[in-house]
This record gives sequence, C-alpha cells and structure tokens, in this order.
Amino acid sequence: MTARAPSPVPANELLDYRLSLRLGPVHARQRLGLEREYESRVFGQDHYSFHLENWTSAPRVIRFCLRFCGLLNRAQDNSRDLQVVEHSFHLPDLPEAFEGYRILHLTDLHVDMDALNLKAVINIIGELDYDLCVLTGDYRKLTWGPIDAALSGMAQLREAIDGMPLAVLGNHDSIRMLPPLEDMGYRMLLNENAEICRDGASFYVAGVDDAHFFKAHNLQKAGDDIPNGAISLLLSHTPEIWREAGHAGYDLFLCGHTHGGQICLPGGIPVTLDSSCPRSLGRGYWRYNGMQGYTSPGCGTSVLNARLNCPPEIVIHTLTRGPR
Repeated sequence: MTARAPSPVPANELLDYRLSLRLGPVHARQRLGLEREYESRVFGQDHYSFHLENWTSAPRVIRFCLRFCGLLNRAQDNSRDLQVVEHSFHLPDLPEAFEGYRILHLTDLHVDMDALNLKAVINIIGELDYDLCVLTGDYRKLTWGPIDAALSGMAQLREAIDGMPLAVLGNHDSIRMLPPLEDMGYRMLLNENAEICRDGASFYVAGVDDAHFFKAHNLQKAGDDIPNGAISLLLSHTPEIWREAGHAGYDLFLCGHTHGGQICLPGGIPVTLDSSCPRSLGRGYWRYNGMQGYTSPGCGTSVLNARLNCPPEIVIHTLTRGPR
C-alpha cells in the first residue's frame, strides 16, 4: 500500500504558526486581530484620531489642489530630490570604541510607491560609509492589502545595505511582512533589543512595534534586560512615545512617520504632521528629559508622490564623546 504524502499546511496557518513562535501567541494574536479589524479605517482605535492615508479620496483631493495651484510638477520632482544629512549625537559616556560610529537611518521608504525613488535611495546608500543601518518602518505604500510589491522593493534594498540592518515596523506595515523580511536578512526588533559590540565594548539598540495605529509597542519588554548605565538607542516608527521613552532612560531615539509634514508652507512649516506630539518633535533633532531624539522626514512619500518645502532625507548619525 502506497503511503500518501502529507497535505501541505495552508499558508495562513503556517504564517500564524511562525508569528506565534517568533512573537509569542499574545503579541501575534493582537497584531493580526488589530490589522484585520482596523487596517483600512480612517479613524483609529481611539475613534478620534484621523488617518489621512486610509482615506481613499485623499490622493485625488491633494493632486487636484496642487495642480490648481500650479505646484504639482514641482512637488513630484521634489519627492525624488533626496538629501543626505550628516548629524552628530554627543554622548559623554559613549565607550571609546564607538567614537565616530556611523548609523545610517532610513525611514518611511514606501518602496512600492515610486520605483524611481527607490532606485535613487539604493544608488545613494551604495556610496555611503556607515557601520550600522537602522530602519524605522513604513515600507509599504498602503496600510492594507497585498504585501508582495513592498517585499520585492525591500529585497532590492537589502542587497544594497552593508551588514545586518536592524528594523521595526510602522503603521503601514503588516505583521505578515515579518517572516519574509527576516528571511531576507533584516533583523526585526519588535519589542526587543540587540547588543552591538566592538573591541570589547557595547551599546544596545531596542525597537518597538508600531505605536501610532496598532499601539503594539511595549517599552518594558524592549528594554528591561538592557544593563544599567549602558548606552541605549530606541527605534520607534513614530515620535509619539517620546515621553515614555524619555522616562524609561533611553539615551537616543530615532523615528520617522511624520514625513516632516511632506506638504509644508514656506520655511518648512508643516500643514499637518499626522502625529500626536509637539511640532518641535516633528522633524530633525530634539531633546527630552536627557534623551536625544531625531525625527527624519523620511526617504519616500505617503498618500501622493509629492513634497513641498520638505525634501526627502537619508540620515547618517555619528556618535561622538566630544562636546556639542
């Protein structure tokens, strides 16, 4: 009697199993359940926060307004005019082994939004010198639906990144992207941390799951086992947990999400930030309770491939013990 081959495990069951093993059953159920219930809604779980990216008419409305003002072509050209920004974090207690350590910060890539933008990012980072690459979420164009196009773009990007990149997910990213991203070689930090070692010294990079839409972040789980006195960097998609992070004792905080406003008035004044935080945290360098933070306006665009008075940005952060 010929033995029958075992039936293949349905893809959804296999995904649920992998996520349960990777994240723990509670986190996996929470994130999957919230995605299924809320991912395409205009209003968030709190029923009052408005998510422009989930309003299906938003691209048409914004495009009409820009065309009416004669700014559409300029705004679209601006969206591909990537700037490389050099920034320094001054940390008097930084181990000497990490003096001059360079961190490449990429965020809000939305890799399936514009192929030319992704190509520009890949070309630029291929010429940069850095020790570690970190990514702070929003790799997909939409907040719901298929993930294949975004994964394809992330695979292209991974080939251009030196070393093992550390990354977190954003509000546009499905938890279904986690296993394939890790299979590509991204080290995903979802309420976890990684120790970075050099010449007998170390510092820690912690990362949290999306704190903007899915509210799946857990700062305690991410950082409880970081030794007291160690230099620590937190990766979060959004700056909205700045207060919690500052009191948790992190030294550095890197994030994105705001796009710096993306469509800004002259002087870089954002029309909206889509983020529950002070405007002073919406773009660039800031401080809170001894913690230093940086909110990048990101590499890509959301809703519409357009930027005004807010160029896309690739950031190199240099760690130094020297005075500011």
